[in-house]
Amino acid sequence: MDLPFTHKPGRRERHLRRRHGNPLFAWPSPEVDPADLLAAQKADHEELESFHEGFRALVQRAIQLPADADSDTVLGLKEDLERAYEQSWGLPEDHGREQSALRKLIELIMTAVRRAAGADPLAMRELEDERMARDVHFRLLEQPLAADLLYPESPIAPDELAPSLLSATAAEVAAALELFDARQVAELAQQCVVIIDGLESRGLDPTSPRQRLGLLLARVGAEPALRH
Repeated sequence: MDLPFTHKPGRRERHLRRRHGNPLFAWPSPEVDPADLLAAQKADHEELESFHEGFRALVQRAIQLPADADSDTVLGLKEDLERAYEQSWGLPEDHGREQSALRKLIELIMTAVRRAAGADPLAMRELEDERMARDVHFRLLEQPLAADLLYPESPIAPDELAPSLLSATAAEVAAALELFDARQVAELAQQCVVIIDGLESRGLDPTSPRQRLGLLLARVGAEPALRH
């Protein structure tokens, strides 16, 4: 069944598109109900409208931030800006302009925080560690699968993670794997092996999923027996 998926969907619709007609998720291949698609698109659009309102309020807060604002106020604004930036990667349409503005505001706040830290070496080290962690987090958000997994209300259920990885692009898989430790990746690899075996037993082409499995195995240095 052809469904009216949008060109740049939000996270809920994006996951439905992953699952639709995809034998990696279930057999027979699950068909997305048109009503479920409509509900997902509606929820994504409502979140988009809420984001726009919140974004304008955040910009206004940043503009009106007093020069002598206390640290709790400053850091609270920074955290809200970071949450908005994370949220933007799961919304329908393109939000490059808002994302650029949010990153600039975050950097302005961090410049002021670093200035306030003065020459305190411990404080500067902590701020640098935070910057590096934020850079990694923001980089991962650029990959749709990682962005969907990082969102607090992720549309991807735990039992859908393995088929989602097998259905993703190589770049998405590489980013998503940074979210898990070696033990978790090994468990996911075992689940993926089972899925691929099922795919082959039905006479379906396992080439692309096997390539994705290879990325998981490389991450944990899995023994050849697991690669079969």
